[in-house]
Amino acid sequence: MDATPSVRLPADADSGIPDQPPAASQIGSRTFIWGSRTYVMGVVNVTPDSFSGDGLLARASHGPNDPVAAAVRLAELMAAEGADLLDIGGESTRPGHPSVSAADERRRVEPVVRAIRDALPEMPISIDTTKPEVAQAALDAGADLLNDIWGTSESSAMARVAAERGVPIVLMHNRSEARYRSLVAEVMVDLQRALESAMSAGVPWESLVIDPGIGFGKTVEQNLEILRDLSLFSALGRPILVGTSRKSTIGKVLDLPADQRLEGTLATTSLAVASGVDVVRVHDVQANVRVARMADAVVRGSWSDPGRA
Repeated sequence: MDATPSVRLPADADSGIPDQPPAASQIGSRTFIWGSRTYVMGVVNVTPDSFSGDGLLARASHGPNDPVAAAVRLAELMAAEGADLLDIGGESTRPGHPSVSAADERRRVEPVVRAIRDALPEMPISIDTTKPEVAQAALDAGADLLNDIWGTSESSAMARVAAERGVPIVLMHNRSEARYRSLVAEVMVDLQRALESAMSAGVPWESLVIDPGIGFGKTVEQNLEILRDLSLFSALGRPILVGTSRKSTIGKVLDLPADQRLEGTLATTSLAVASGVDVVRVHDVQANVRVARMADAVVRGSWSDPGRA
């Protein structure tokens, strides 16, 4: 007789075994079928001090350039190049950046979100902010998704906005210091706690996306370790978003400035696809779309031949 007693799952309990892949999610007017391919998120920075040099306010300060019009042109270009969704931010997230008041950040992003929504009515738009009041204003202007770089903080304010407005939210891992005893395990635990906190705030499981936070609260070596073990994050049962585009880890490895990190970015995009990542957040859309589609064809078999009947 078996000495180990069997255990029955309680009637109201989940099995704890994640669906592979997660069920499809609705973001704006589009359905994202996770596991079918890797989606590409284009970055629209409405800032004067973006680390990557693409801040539209910085460009406007050097000539007669309307940042709202410039943002719309960039968004339309990214859409033509194959972007699946756009991420709009009004405050630099680089380490040591000067803080921006909620009022100033709102003045930057609100007209841009509204203008891009008018120009591209079917394009899902994400707002990259940590401030609930900015998130509310962006949603009013037409945004569809919240992207919180402090998604693993103790505050649930952004999650409450997502719950109240019925929109999905990206919970990104971040720490104020790069202190870890077991890096990947701790990042996963922090993200699991963030998922539970967001659900307690009222966000449905199907509306949650995770981001391991490359470049946030991690050293170069730690970022490389996370990239090496990206496939492990599928155990959390949620779609995975990864942003490596032009980041300092690539610069350190290749000894290159931000405007010369495309090839390094493309290498990480290909590796992310191979690891089962669902969304890559990038500045250079066309090149990354091509790399993602080729990698998807190899890894997932997701391609179609227009010449076949």
